[in-house]
Amino acid sequence: QVQLVESGGGLVQAGGSLRLSCAASGRTFSSYAMGWFRQAPGKEREFVAAIGWSGSITYYADSVKGRFTISRDNAKNTVYLQMNSLKPEDTAVYYCAPKTRTSWSYASAAAYDYWGQGTQVTVSS
Repeated sequence: QVQLVESGGGLVQAGGSLRLSCAASGRTFSSYAMGWFRQAPGKEREFVAAIGWSGSITYYADSVKGRFTISRDNAKNTVYLQMNSLKPEDTAVYYCAPKTRTSWSYASAAAYDYWGQGTQVTVSS
């Protein structure tokens, strides 16, 4: 089992940047692809970005492509989400999770388990 703790959220003005971290416990962290999702009030959880177990493959939602960068440090059991050029529509609670269902789509929340508690990102206009 993997336990996750997200951090780095906060309040930022539009155009600003934040770097989210997701620290994982468990010796099997490096064997999982990892994903970041977000959920705004009244909306479903949506895919943001994912990274393969080695870090060599990444996927992004069209809405964040070119602005967000996902990375990981397996030695530190941590995955990051660098968010630049933030927009008010990026406001949400951001979650990370390991992709436990390997044959499912990276963009499907159902492919992931062991969600963290999330970190709030608020972008003011």
